[in-house]
Amino acid sequence: MEIEKLKAIAKEMRVDIIRMLTEAGSGHPGGSLSCIDIIVTLFFSKLRYKPDDPNWADRDRFVLSKGHCVPALYAVLAKLGTLPHDELLSLRKLNSRMQGHPDRSRTPGIEASTGSLGQGLSVALGMAMAGKTMKKDYRVYCMISDGESQAGQVWEAAMAAPKFKLDNLCVLLDYNKIQLSGAVRDIMNLEPLAEKWRAFNWNVMEIDGHDFGAILKALNDAEKVKDKPTLILCHTIKGKGVSFMEGKWEWHGKSPNREEGERAVQEILARN
Repeated sequence: MEIEKLKAIAKEMRVDIIRMLTEAGSGHPGGSLSCIDIIVTLFFSKLRYKPDDPNWADRDRFVLSKGHCVPALYAVLAKLGTLPHDELLSLRKLNSRMQGHPDRSRTPGIEASTGSLGQGLSVALGMAMAGKTMKKDYRVYCMISDGESQAGQVWEAAMAAPKFKLDNLCVLLDYNKIQLSGAVRDIMNLEPLAEKWRAFNWNVMEIDGHDFGAILKALNDAEKVKDKPTLILCHTIKGKGVSFMEGKWEWHGKSPNREEGERAVQEILARN
């Protein structure tokens, strides 16, 4: 898909994210907005996926390990037609399928129930191993966060994937550098992050996570790598697209009120 079309879809998704969170009165705008360009590029330009058959056996898999940012994924699944668009505003409501964290047992298109941070990469690793064992050619993509990367289980999975030569596994790290209560560097510094993953014998690429051309090129390049998994370190901006949210840790887990939500929507629509 042309870059301009991806940009247009991402803008639409940002509006949906804000409207969902405003209606819910709770949720996580910062990380949802920082990762949406990556998820849009993956689903609309790369992922082998049937919107009307989300459990198709030969599909590529996407595990959203940073499960609190699931509004971004719900918006994309609704755009694809896997979920009804009018159901988005039921986010976080009692008995809704659109819960605040992904629920595979209830929601079509969700590959794994995540939200206990650190676990998603292990789940994705298992899917990749299963694909290798069954001689399937599907790929597994897993999005993790920077704050999540402070969890030990991430690094256990990071050790295992190269051992088993899982070149069908690609990790997308949303490196917006802010977590729940402040800057990642101040809470538990991850640097040198790219060098750490390389030391674990991963193929590592660093990109601007808001540059659609760079995202697509990295995804294409990852497919060519043999005998080792790939980590794409995506430098992003928390709250991207809404000026009063960008780079602010306060918007990690706080929804906009009605006035803030409308202001955010108008700002998103006005941006090129």
